[in-house]
Amino acid sequence: MMTRGNLRAAAGFLAAVMVIAVLDFLKPGVATAPDFTCQSSDQGSVNISISAGETGASIAQSLAREGVVKSSSAFFRIAVADQRSAAIAPGIHRIDREICAADALEQLLDPKRIINLLAINEGLWVSEISEKLVSLGYSATEVARAIRSVELPTGFKSLEGLLFPARYSFEDETPVSSILNTLIKRSRQEMERAGFFSSSTGFTANELLIIASLVEAEGDPIDYPKVSQVVRNRLRIGMPLQFDSTVHYVMKERGSIFLSTKSTLLSSPFNTYQNRGLPPSPINNPGAAAMRAAVDPAQGDWLYFITVAPNDTRFTADFSQFNEWKVIYKRNLRSGKFG
Repeated sequence: MMTRGNLRAAAGFLAAVMVIAVLDFLKPGVATAPDFTCQSSDQGSVNISISAGETGASIAQSLAREGVVKSSSAFFRIAVADQRSAAIAPGIHRIDREICAADALEQLLDPKRIINLLAINEGLWVSEISEKLVSLGYSATEVARAIRSVELPTGFKSLEGLLFPARYSFEDETPVSSILNTLIKRSRQEMERAGFFSSSTGFTANELLIIASLVEAEGDPIDYPKVSQVVRNRLRIGMPLQFDSTVHYVMKERGSIFLSTKSTLLSSPFNTYQNRGLPPSPINNPGAAAMRAAVDPAQGDWLYFITVAPNDTRFTADFSQFNEWKVIYKRNLRSGKFG
C-alpha cells in the first residue's frame, strides 16, 4: 500500500522525470540515450538509497553514478513512459550493476530488493514492533536492551507512541538503537507538522500523542476528528473515557470488538472504565492522520459513539440514542456482520 511519504516521493520523482526527459528530447541531435543491453548482468550489485521526497533527478543520477545504468537520461526516458515508476518506494534497494534502464526500473519496483525492510502499520504496539525487529535478525535480548536504554524526547514518558508508522530500510548491521532513534526522529517531525508544539489546545505534546493513539485505536480515519472531540467532551465534564481499546492494550488483545464486563474491572491505570482522564501513556503508535485529528478535532457535542456495523460508526450526545444503536450493534454482532 502506498503511504503518504511514498506518494510524495513518487510525485517529486515524476515531476523531475517529466521536466528532464522533455529537455533531453529538445536537445539538438539527441534521439537516444546511452543504455546497457537488456541481459543478465554478472557485475555484482549495489545498494541504492532512495529517500522520501527525493527527486527523480537525484535517483537517476545515483543509478548512473553507481554503475547501475549507463546514463541517467536512459532511465529518465524509461521511467517517464511507465506509470509504475510512481510506485518506487523509499528505502535501500539492492540493484544489479550494468543493466539496462528498463531492468533497473523493474528492480526498483521489486519490494523483495528493499533490504532490511521494516514496515510499521498505524496503531502497532512497541511490543509488536519489537517482534518485527527480531524477524530482521536482531536478538530479542538486544532489542529489549535498546528499548530500555533509548533516550526519549523531552516531555515524553514512554516509547509507546514515538515509533512512527511507515516503511523503513536500513543497512546491514545497523544498531537497534539507531533504528529506534530514526523512528523517534520521524515521529517528532510528524508531531511538529501536526502542530503538537505550537497548538493552543490546552494539552501538552505528550497528552496530544496519547489522544492520537486513542483516536487511532477507536475510529476509522474518516471519523478521527469526531473521536478526538468525544475525548475532549468527556474530559471536560469529568466523564470516564470508557474506551475498550485501552483495556485491549493492557490485555495485549487484538481482533475482538467485544469486551466482557469482567474485563472492564481489570486493575490497571490504562483501564479507562475504572479511571478518569487520559491513560498514563499512548496505547499504540499513531499515524499522521490521527495526530492531526488530535490537534484539530471536529466540532460537536458528542459524548458517545458506536460502530453498529462495518463502516457505520454513529455519534451522539444522547445516551438513549446510544442505547438504541447498541441494540443494533449487538444484533449485527450475533448475525456475524463483524466477521
